[in-house]
Amino acid sequence: MSEKEDDGKGREEEDAREAETAAPAAAPVGQAAAAFGLMRYVHAIFFGGAIALAWLLIQIVDTAWTRLNLGFAWMPAPRGWMTIAIGGIAGFGTAIYMWRHPKLNRLAVEVVTELSKVTWPTRKELSASTVVVIVVSIIASIILGVFDMFWAWATEQLLNI
Repeated sequence: MSEKEDDGKGREEEDAREAETAAPAAAPVGQAAAAFGLMRYVHAIFFGGAIALAWLLIQIVDTAWTRLNLGFAWMPAPRGWMTIAIGGIAGFGTAIYMWRHPKLNRLAVEVVTELSKVTWPTRKELSASTVVVIVVSIIASIILGVFDMFWAWATEQLLNI
């Protein structure tokens, strides 16, 4: 190759890099809609986490309050609305804090983005894979059972000498 051809290719690569860096920051309408579509899953993750955390905290508060009530006569018995309020406020407050945390929010967005790129198997592929797993498991259990019976017999023969 001549130097002119090399310079032309190098220039084309530089032009392409400059075009990439000079691209406008605003995404096309289709990509923006797709990104918003994925954000609903991010919001669902945090909302589901808030519900799960609130339920867990309600159970913890109710159990702790009941256990503490056994030893102290001055402590009132737990009421359902009080434990729900304490656990719910703490759970949703924690979820909102985590949602507003930049690193956690970015992590959730990245997870949802990567999961959107996954090619999920069709129902037919899933059924075929399930059958293969079941058949291989049955064959492996038969082989292991035969080995177990053989070693049990061999051990018994050895111990009876």
